[in-house]
This record gives sequence, C-alpha cells and structure tokens, in this order.
Amino acid sequence: MFRQLRIMMLLYVLLLVAAGGWLAKSRTTDWDKPLNVVVYSINGDGSQVSESYINELDIVDFESIENFFTEEAKRHQLGLKKPVDIVLVGKLNSQPPMPPGNASTLSVMLWSLKLRYWAWKNDNYPYAEDIQIFVRYFDPKTSPTVAHSLGLQKGLIGVVNAFARKDMKQENNVIIAHEILHTVGAVDKYDPRNNMPIYPIGFANPDKEPLYPQNKAEIMAGRIPVNENEIKQPRELKQVVLGAATALEINWLQQL
Repeated sequence: MFRQLRIMMLLYVLLLVAAGGWLAKSRTTDWDKPLNVVVYSINGDGSQVSESYINELDIVDFESIENFFTEEAKRHQLGLKKPVDIVLVGKLNSQPPMPPGNASTLSVMLWSLKLRYWAWKNDNYPYAEDIQIFVRYFDPKTSPTVAHSLGLQKGLIGVVNAFARKDMKQENNVIIAHEILHTVGAVDKYDPRNNMPIYPIGFANPDKEPLYPQNKAEIMAGRIPVNENEIKQPRELKQVVLGAATALEINWLQQL
C-alpha cells in the first residue's frame, strides 16, 4: 500500500513538472517581451581566487550577452528589439546538486527534480524571473578543466562552470549564452564523441566556399571549425552567431 502511494505521488509530481515545463516553454518563446535572466555567482572550488573574482563582478561584465541576443534578433528580423535582460543577483553559498554518474532515466529524472527544488529554495530575487543561471567559478590554476555546463528547459535553469579569471570573462559569457538557449529549447549541434560541429546546422556559415576555415562558431555548436579535424574555442560572443536551425528551435523562425 505504501509503495503504491509513493508511486502515485511521484506520478503526480511528474505530471505537475511536465505541465509546468510546457507552460514555461510557451511563455519564454512567445518573445513578446524580454526574458528576465537572473544570474547568481557561486564559489565552485572554495578558493580565495574565485571569491575575489566574484566580489568584483558587475552587471557590465555580462553586457555582451545582452548585446549578442539583440544583434542576432535583429539579424533574424525578430520583432522584439531586446530579447534578453540580464540581472546580476549576487552570490550564493549553496552548491547545486551534481548530475548523477548513473545516466539511467530514473536517476536523471530525480536529479532534475532535486535541481529544480534547490533552485526554488535558493531563489532570493524579489521579482518575477524567467530563467535562473547559476555560475560556478573555479581558479583555472588549480582547476584547468571544469565539468560540463548544462541548461534545463524544464525548470528554466542553467548551471555554468566558469573560470575566475578576467581575461576569460568573455569566453565564460559564450557558455552562459549557450546554456540560456538550452533553457528555451535549443539543442546542441556538435558531435559529443569529438566535439566537432555537425554540418550544416553546427556551422556559422555552411555555404562558405571553401568551407574551411570557418570564421565564427554557431552558438549551439560552440566551436569554430578550422578544418575537418580541427576546431578552436570562440573567445568572445563577437565570434559567434545564432544559426537558422537554432532560431527555428527557439521560435525566432517559423520555418527554414
């Protein structure tokens, strides 16, 4: 009896989550007003380097994200002039639950629910928001690589693992923009086996002749193809475009 009650409760929660996700998708891709994206900073490694970096953060440090969405919206002839409005809320001392090592459907589902509960519990922004982005900063000297960042459409939450170094600020913003797009329905456009952009949807200019080297990255591919076997990271959002396939996924275009 108790087991049946637990299953019924779980199904009820999942039904509410599914309904909430559908409503959120509809609301955030209407593009009738700017999406309010609130950014929280977190000391990911507990270092003084990350702490000092976070204490010096200012809203202007994220200005290039707003500019990127504004410029790309204009290029795609979106009626809304400013699609994204970034708000820097402040620092959190709590760490988000980490994705499970076991990639089973149930474990991922439970982790997703935990993350959404954690985000709700730590939401200290006093006004309504559309998307929450939690940026965890790490000292690149002690953490030269960081875990993969993620963005959830169900819950409208992004968790970004970034580097606490001034000359990597704009590179961090590329990742933040990528995860924001995940929350509104965009999917990755690179091969996870080798990180190579998928042709043609993962190329900034798939009609270029010769095709290589590409000059920019498609935002959801996240890499600039140099040749068939070589890629490089974009260092700033000026080296990135939002391609037609991504525009279709987020309802900026009705058809290709």
